[in-house]
Amino acid sequence: MKHRTSPVLVEGPMPLMAPAVIFLALFFLVPLGYVIWMSLSQPVIGLQNFGRLLNSSLFASVLYNTFKTALLVTLLSLLFAYPLAYAAANGSKRFATFLLTVVALSFWTSYLVRTYAWMVILGNQGPVTALLSWFGWDPTPKILFTTFSATLAMTHALIPFMTMSLFAVMKRIDPLYVRAAENLGAHPFRAFVSVYLPLSAPGIVNGCTLVFITCLGFYVMPVLLGSPRDQMIAGIIGDQIEQTLDFGLGSAISIVLLALTLAVYGLYNRFFGLDRLWAGGDR
Repeated sequence: MKHRTSPVLVEGPMPLMAPAVIFLALFFLVPLGYVIWMSLSQPVIGLQNFGRLLNSSLFASVLYNTFKTALLVTLLSLLFAYPLAYAAANGSKRFATFLLTVVALSFWTSYLVRTYAWMVILGNQGPVTALLSWFGWDPTPKILFTTFSATLAMTHALIPFMTMSLFAVMKRIDPLYVRAAENLGAHPFRAFVSVYLPLSAPGIVNGCTLVFITCLGFYVMPVLLGSPRDQMIAGIIGDQIEQTLDFGLGSAISIVLLALTLAVYGLYNRFFGLDRLWAGGDR
């Protein structure tokens, strides 16, 4: 008598993870390995490209400007996104849907289109210059191709990321906590600072981490809108690859940027504990 054999079930998560692992290996690890190899082999094998970076005052200045700009954009994004996320999380459902729809619309527009839109708005013949001239500002100040214009555009581009990170945490905060503090005699502002703000800390940390790391690698907006004196590290990489054809130095700068980005993420995770903060937001 023949016995019917039951199908063998593969246990463990590895079979399910295999497609993602293969995809990451082919489209991330292999290109990254090739960039590392170019940084060590172009024009000759060695660490001379990294030595050039250590001895370059220009690279140090660009690196400082990149981190300074990323920090400023992160703070501005938090300043504008926090009230927006708060209103969406604590308003009516219809109002929240409207706000989040407006925020989500920016994800459907490419960075290049938004960059050219800012070039029109801030240009010499744009509405901002016309408004300043109408108020009697003569001659009107140069706004385009300045640090201000690049910072403004990057902040506008990254506010949606900060808003979504904050909203995801704020939506889980029970409003009864704030009401209880007010019923115990706390002023509404004191209740907000002492109760609501600490509960929203996971969203603040995650949003700042996402915006800061993303801003470190911004290329289009700083190049097209910013001042040549305030270049960011991605612009320097582009110059090495496209203009001077120095693939070795450009690859070395890319590796340095990747290492610094991972270091920033590691510091946030070490001192703030992103996993614990997310878990704390669910309590």
